[in-house]
Amino acid sequence: MAFSKSVQVGPFTIGQGHPVFIIAEAGVNHNGDIKMAKRLIDAAKAAGADSVKFQTFKAENLNTRAAPKSTYHVETTGKKGSWFDLLKTQELDRKAHQILIEYCRKKKILFLSTPYDEESADLLDELGVAAFKIASTDANNIPLLKHLAKKKKPILLSTAMCTLVEVRESVQAIAKAGCHELVLFHCTANYPTQLADCNLRAMATLAQKFGVPVGYSDHVPNVFVPVAAVALGALSYEKHFTLDRNLPGPDHRASLEPQELAAMVQSIRQAEVLLGNAKKKSLACEIENRIKLRKSLVARRDIQKGERISVENLCVKRPAKGLDPIYFEKMLGRRVKRDIRADDFIFAKDVM
Repeated sequence: MAFSKSVQVGPFTIGQGHPVFIIAEAGVNHNGDIKMAKRLIDAAKAAGADSVKFQTFKAENLNTRAAPKSTYHVETTGKKGSWFDLLKTQELDRKAHQILIEYCRKKKILFLSTPYDEESADLLDELGVAAFKIASTDANNIPLLKHLAKKKKPILLSTAMCTLVEVRESVQAIAKAGCHELVLFHCTANYPTQLADCNLRAMATLAQKFGVPVGYSDHVPNVFVPVAAVALGALSYEKHFTLDRNLPGPDHRASLEPQELAAMVQSIRQAEVLLGNAKKKSLACEIENRIKLRKSLVARRDIQKGERISVENLCVKRPAKGLDPIYFEKMLGRRVKRDIRADDFIFAKDVM
């Protein structure tokens, strides 16, 4: 499996040394309303996200009519009606996609959407999406993954509910089908996710085992998880958001509101600054304190010209204006060329 170390998604690069690619997941939080979808795009742009992502599907291709609602769907939308009926209210047709893509272009934010079936994947491909973001529900859907991989566009694959063996099978299928730009997202399929179930270190396992950029798809209802995830190597970050958590619909409950999304983006950008470049060196901001806080060799007491330096007449004190303390032992036994008063700095020129 030969995958690229960095993945190009539109104008953005996902990889080491590049800013974290932030995906604001609008999902189906538009409730089937184009005006609300546009407001979500506005909110994602205002928050500073790189991309806003929707979901593309036809209920007939996604669920059987008798498919039971997930528990969290029942909790958020009630027992009345089937999951199939719920999905029908959240579909976006071709025209809606075209409107939203054009609106994203106008607002200068990248449009993405998750296809849940081959017909939807073909639609997104025809509409020129930059990449395919695949939900965990299809992480083991080899036929769909192969279909997508043959389109030779980057695949961003979430891996919730997967074993490592299952991830390997999917990765191998993607590679064999001809796609070599892959990002694996660790996540947990519980809405909302508890902290104890995050297991952020799994990202390192994915990166090590498959040699691809990794990201985190977050379902935790707070904004401090991104800092930990970025510190542990997330090169892309996905988070559900909504205009209002009290809106009707299945995913609003586990989503951030606009001001929280903005705080999340800011925390990620601050985490990037915090992490730095891994080079260990003395910084420009430390110059003053490097002199004032560090120490140097000074005379413990008056030292007469010709006298030998010893532990009795040499010590280490602030500031760092004389010889560095690393020369302490090298100075022992040397004779001084001049009279040196107590607390005077000792320099190389002072000894013979």
